[in-house]
Amino acid sequence: MMTGQRLSDLTATETARRIAQGSITARSVVEACLEQVAQREPEVLAFEYLDADGARRAADRLDASGKAATLPIPGACFAVKDIIDTADMPTGYGSPIHAGHRPSADAACVALSRKAGGIALGKAVTTEFANVHPGKTRNPHDPDRTPGGSSSGSAAAVAARMLPLALGTQTTSSTIRPASFCGVVGFVPTYGTISVSGVRAAAGSLDRVGLFARSVDDIALYAAVVRGVTPGDAPSGQAFAPRIGFCGEFLAGRMDAGTGDALTGLTRRIATAGASVGTVAVPSSFTRLTEEHRWISSFEFVRNFTYEIENHWDRISTTLREGRISHGQSCPPEQYLEAQRLAKEARARADALFGDHDVLLAASAAGEAPKGSATGDFAFCALWTVLGLPAVSLPLMSGPSGLPIGAQLLGRPGDEARLLAAAAWIMTHGAG
Repeated sequence: MMTGQRLSDLTATETARRIAQGSITARSVVEACLEQVAQREPEVLAFEYLDADGARRAADRLDASGKAATLPIPGACFAVKDIIDTADMPTGYGSPIHAGHRPSADAACVALSRKAGGIALGKAVTTEFANVHPGKTRNPHDPDRTPGGSSSGSAAAVAARMLPLALGTQTTSSTIRPASFCGVVGFVPTYGTISVSGVRAAAGSLDRVGLFARSVDDIALYAAVVRGVTPGDAPSGQAFAPRIGFCGEFLAGRMDAGTGDALTGLTRRIATAGASVGTVAVPSSFTRLTEEHRWISSFEFVRNFTYEIENHWDRISTTLREGRISHGQSCPPEQYLEAQRLAKEARARADALFGDHDVLLAASAAGEAPKGSATGDFAFCALWTVLGLPAVSLPLMSGPSGLPIGAQLLGRPGDEARLLAAAAWIMTHGAG
């Protein structure tokens, strides 16, 4: 048995390697994660539902199968955002309307995680219907601050080292922003790359499954798992010095004091290490898509939640009623169709944003996690979400209180391999 490091500190990649070597078992990993949950959960409140006995049974079956060494993520515990269906655990969608709801099947991303040897530890807290009304989760670095949203419990559980992997979703900034606030690696793929079957739709034109981990290697591994493809080699942190387009002026006026300087400092470090860094100005024809995002997401949301609006209005939060629902109800069909037309035109021109750069670099969020329960400014991801670009938040900066701030790296549609290779290189060379 290993010494000097808790099993709950292992990444999924490290867990798989040690299980293949026979030095640890899936059951021992589950017990270590549950011990960490017992220590941190009373303060962090990341879980809506914890299935300790189910996780133990799954681990025992895996250990007895003799197949663990052949699987991509054997024994790796993961959390499932409570907007994503699970057959053996309730899925309440962050709302009292659906408390105790039991789906009949796992969502595709959950089923694929289990098929690959992953062990579902429980359901992570989501904001109400993956929108902005906060849940109970607190930031693991400071309980007086938000963990972000809407994938609040997923990001917080990984940051608190309760488990190495978690599933989230993103319709606006619901993976990238909580990853930034909690100081973990967050990833969303190109729109349409990972199946959303079994995920409660917020806005189908924008919804994506998101992933949380503590390393880029784990993100690359887990992304392959939930796509249902054979994982490739881990992205190298040494061999690829990327060409980076720095979007430093994008939303600079909405950044907290010090965030712009932290981003600039990061570009200096990676340029010194050998990366090529150039400036990219985001044209106004793209920046206006933040407003188009609001029309698209709100119009689709109110139609997806017609049942709840018509039958359970008094059980929907005032935040949601006066926010996204009000926006959606006020959006004429013509406005929605025009927003969709503009979004389609922008996606056709998205490649031009990159020029001869491999990736773009921008802020993941305005700055550190703010105090209170409000989940933070959504604008730093809305444009990229409308474009459907793959994105990763890297925990490489900190703010004036010493809390994490993520750097958002963006790739061309379908070019996750290059994006994650660049992310691995920047994680290796960009630490301050």
